[in-house]
Amino acid sequence: MNFEETCKAIKEVKIQGAETIAKAAVKALLFRHDKPAVKRLLSLRPTEPALKNSVRYVLSHYDLKKAVKEVIDHFELNHKKINQLGSSVIKNGMVIYTHCHSSTVIGILKEAKKQGKKFSVICTETRPLLQGRKTAAELAEAKIPVTLMVDSAARIALKSADMMLLGADAITNTKIYNKIGSEIFSIIANKFEVPVYICTNSWKFDPKPYEEIEERPSEEIWPHAPKGVKISNPAFEKINPNLIEAIISELGILDFNSFLSQVRKTYSSLF
Repeated sequence: MNFEETCKAIKEVKIQGAETIAKAAVKALLFRHDKPAVKRLLSLRPTEPALKNSVRYVLSHYDLKKAVKEVIDHFELNHKKINQLGSSVIKNGMVIYTHCHSSTVIGILKEAKKQGKKFSVICTETRPLLQGRKTAAELAEAKIPVTLMVDSAARIALKSADMMLLGADAITNTKIYNKIGSEIFSIIANKFEVPVYICTNSWKFDPKPYEEIEERPSEEIWPHAPKGVKISNPAFEKINPNLIEAIISELGILDFNSFLSQVRKTYSSLF
């Protein structure tokens, strides 16, 4: 896939998932890495610090090919570590709820299955692009019992859940950002005393707050809406850290403030 094809696939969400996007973007730098090309890559998904941090890492090195490999190795090797840590919180008989599609959450669930644990998953469809279907299909293929429900049934799903696992698109000094719906479902989870875990690679940290949330095309919701109907299609929303139990990353299973401290200490040159 060349530079133009990669940009098109990321913009159209044919390449999805923060880590997958980051890996595709750094590979694209091997085709073009002039200033306009870099600016274009970073503009494709503005609420994706994994992309920004990965591109920054590659461009800070003289040997681009070697740096690209190091970025890919970072995500792939730490993915295995996160799988091990995340699977440790899953117990036999649990019902786990998740929203949208996260390769990190999928990896944790597959690892728990590999360890012989018996559990089931409920996921919501994730309007308007239905990434929840991708989650359900991948879990079914892995022989993990899974039930797909519409987004508005999340309260019913969470009433029967023992744990909620979410990915993250970004983490700042004050908030966690994930797919739209994530905070309201976290609020419901808290009401039912269902612990919420954020599963992510620490390179999704960005010390700068996001003033604007990415607004997706209205056509994703209603391709031929009647005249006079205004459509808003925010892709992400903020999650208050008070709603989560812990962040599961390659740095450990840490509460929000401990995660911030550890990520700054471990990757001081990157942030």
